Amino acid sequence: MERSATGLTVEGGGKAVFGAAVGILMLEARFPRVPGDMGNALTWPFPVHYRVVRGASPDRVVRNRAEGLLQPFIEAAKDLVATGADGITTNCGFLSLFQREIADAVGVPVATSSLMQIPTVQALLPKGKRVGVITVSKDTLTDAHLAAAGVALDTPVVGTEGGREFTRAILGNELTLDTEMSRQDLLDAGRALLRANPDIGAIVLECTNMVPYAADLRRAFGLPVFSIYSFVLWFQSGLMPRAYDTRLMDPRP
Repeated sequence: MERSATGLTVEGGGKAVFGAAVGILMLEARFPRVPGDMGNALTWPFPVHYRVVRGASPDRVVRNRAEGLLQPFIEAAKDLVATGADGITTNCGFLSLFQREIADAVGVPVATSSLMQIPTVQALLPKGKRVGVITVSKDTLTDAHLAAAGVALDTPVVGTEGGREFTRAILGNELTLDTEMSRQDLLDAGRALLRANPDIGAIVLECTNMVPYAADLRRAFGLPVFSIYSFVLWFQSGLMPRAYDTRLMDPRP
């Protein structure tokens, strides 16, 4: 942005779409995207870009380490940047495995996983407290996923796969989702996490589909709960900082 000879502001071009800083790489899924879910555009208080990565089913990404999908994710991320995104995120925490490769390929900031918040959240906590994780699949969240997100390997983790609805519907890519049963699955996982680890001082939700239940966890356990929603709000605030009219404080007449 620059001033022309007339004193008017001249905006520069270079993008197909303006005003949406965050680009979201989406799995190819069909389960309901309830309000709060990352894939529901009404969740966000600002516009975002979406790009679906074909062939990236929930099962393939979560249970099979997204095998064979690195290049499709890179190409989709490049397309988002070419469209106008200034930063890239994804809608599955298990994609931490691709963090370095996507970031190196696209040349803009990349935040693949909610798990990446854990080192910062841990630094916020008092001595003797630590972060606990709730994931959609503890059985397949490996040390490699944690290490790629910069997370200590001894971080306590519980999964929802033993529940009644949430994991079954999300990883099974079902056409229906019982949100009340899903809420109970998250609360049960939270109880199990705290029962096994009484030193938990904050919870991080790995799965981006868990955001609708974050407030329930906060009310039930009185602990701060961080999710992909909190992460992307922070991410976007750096990509597009709020502009303030400093003239309002100018003492001159």
